[in-house]
Amino acid sequence: MAKADKTRYKLTDEELIAMFQDGDEGAFEELVNRYADRLLNFAYRFVFDKQEAEDIVQDTFLRVYINRHAYREIAKFSTWIYTITANLAKTSLRKRKYRKVMYLSHMGPNEDKDFEIKDEGEFNLLEKDLRVDEDVVQRALDRLPEHFKTILILRDIQELSYEEISKILDIPIGTVKSRINRARLRLQKEISKVLKGKK
Repeated sequence: MAKADKTRYKLTDEELIAMFQDGDEGAFEELVNRYADRLLNFAYRFVFDKQEAEDIVQDTFLRVYINRHAYREIAKFSTWIYTITANLAKTSLRKRKYRKVMYLSHMGPNEDKDFEIKDEGEFNLLEKDLRVDEDVVQRALDRLPEHFKTILILRDIQELSYEEISKILDIPIGTVKSRINRARLRLQKEISKVLKGKK
């Protein structure tokens, strides 16, 4: 068994999903081991809620399990699974915003201001490039439009290639690069706003 497990470590994601499609449950377990933490980090950056992020990742793997035969090796497995997680995270955010809108619609006429939805629970994510704490970065990230937030998470946090991001978001590589640059500039401005607001 130990020898078989070591062999799995050397297999590509695409080889593992092919084995899983042929009925090898162990191959699926190896994919879960490879992607669980990365996808949890990824989903958390969208929803800023640990439990919600865990639910999204569980749903992702459930969909991979059920729809394993839908995968075709025309794209990298990582692109396929990140696309599933991103779509689930965006759906979760839209549902959350809808619930908040419905709640506000039952409040007084002066309660229609915009506000952030966040969970201050602990979640250990390290920032390598920004000299500000996790809470500040996440609050600034939450202020960004969805298209900027998504691309920064994929590139600067998940460290995916331009090609992978292009496939996940279905946009040209040139658009990926320009959007990343604009998103980084916008994030810097939002970090400054958050820092000023804290003082």
